[in-house]
Amino acid sequence: MEPVKKLTSNITPLDRINVDTDQIIPKQFLKRIERTGFGQFLFYGWRFNDDGTPNQDFVLNNPEYKGAEILAAGDNFGCGSSREHAPWALQDYGFKVIIAPSYADIFYNNCVKNGILAIRLEEADQVIQAGKDGKSATVDLESQTVNCDGKTWHFDIDPYWKQMLLNGWDEISITFQYEDAISKYEESHV
Repeated sequence: MEPVKKLTSNITPLDRINVDTDQIIPKQFLKRIERTGFGQFLFYGWRFNDDGTPNQDFVLNNPEYKGAEILAAGDNFGCGSSREHAPWALQDYGFKVIIAPSYADIFYNNCVKNGILAIRLEEADQVIQAGKDGKSATVDLESQTVNCDGKTWHFDIDPYWKQMLLNGWDEISITFQYEDAISKYEESHV
């Protein structure tokens, strides 16, 4: 995984609450087991019309937000089923940071386990508005701050998740840090 330290990007404003994982990545696209290739299906039901043409009214189809690495959304983002494909789709699309007032717990954990910094920020509505106004934001994980539109907000994150994201570690990477001790144990129990 890539480390997440400091990021400046324009903001994609998804001004919706209770966005569930089936809206993030619909069930018909869950046939893959790889972590890649899901970005093209992100928010599929909202991004595309019934005939498969892009829905020009949906924010991700607005060229102004192309390449944004920060997604700002409403309350209870990632509710619904616990599918890990949802963070995979967001990450594959290019999002590295999500800012929302609250998340479903399993979705939040799946994000940080997969290298996405999910920030709980009560002022997410102000970040959404800044995105609508074409502003960018700077997220600094080390100082745990979001700087946007002349304002700075502090966010909390568990020290364990912070360390994982700063170093680009997943749980397997952490296990490999104990590879010598594991090998010694295995050798002594043969």
